[in-house]
Amino acid sequence: MQRLLHDPPLDGPTNMARDEALLTCVGRLEAPPTLRLYQWDPPTVSLGYFQRYADFESLTAPAGELDVVRRLTGGGAILHDQELTYSLILPVDHRLLSDGPKRLYELAHDAIVACLENVGLTASRCGTTDDSSSVRGPFFCFERRHRFDLLIENDKIAGSAQRRTREAVLQHGSIVLGNRFDQQPTAVTARPFEQSLRTVRAGLPVHFQEVTGEVFEPGIMSEAEVSVAADLVGKYAGDEWTRRL
Repeated sequence: MQRLLHDPPLDGPTNMARDEALLTCVGRLEAPPTLRLYQWDPPTVSLGYFQRYADFESLTAPAGELDVVRRLTGGGAILHDQELTYSLILPVDHRLLSDGPKRLYELAHDAIVACLENVGLTASRCGTTDDSSSVRGPFFCFERRHRFDLLIENDKIAGSAQRRTREAVLQHGSIVLGNRFDQQPTAVTARPFEQSLRTVRAGLPVHFQEVTGEVFEPGIMSEAEVSVAADLVGKYAGDEWTRRL
C-alpha cells in the first residue's frame, strides 16, 4: 500500500521536520511509501542544503524579511507562498526506483503536467540544464534551469529535488500557483489561487496513480512518525542547521 498524506499549511521547520521524519521511518520500513501534499504558513524561504546563509541575508525586503529554513535537498532557494508542495518518500527497493532515482523526476513531473492541464496550463520539461550547481547560480531555484524542470513557455512553474540515503529516497518539489513576490520570477496560473489549489491538490494523487500505476490511499502519520518529527523541529528552527554555511 502507498499512503497519501494531506497536511494543513504548516510553518517551515515543521514541514521540513515532517519530510525528514518520513524519510527516516520509510527507510526503516516503519512506514509505507508516502506521497505527502502540503503548504507553508507563513510564507517562507527555504535554502538549498549547500547555499550560504549570507546570500539570504543579502536579500532586500520583502523576501529578505521572511522566515527562513534550510532543506535536506540541494539546489537554489525557494520562496514558498502560493504553491502546493509535494514530497514522495520510497524505500530504496521500491519498484519505482528500479530504473534509478532520477526516473522519479520524470514520473512526478509527468503527473504534474497532467494536473496543470486541469487548470488550463500547458507545461513541458525544460530539456536542458544550465551551469548552476549546488553552490553556483542564481539565488532562487526558479531562476535556474534543469532538464526535468517544468516550464510554461520560458517561465518555470515546478521543480523538484532529492535526498537519498542507503534506505530511502525523498523527492520533494514546488508547484507554483500564484506569486505575490516579484523577487522570485515564476510562471503562475491565471485562475484565483484557492481555486487552482483545490484542483491541483485533488488531482495530483489521481495523476500520480495514472503515471506510476501505484494507488495512494489516504492516511495519517503514526504516533511514532509524529514523535520523530517533533524531535526534529528544533533542528530546523535553530541557527546551527539554518546558518551552517
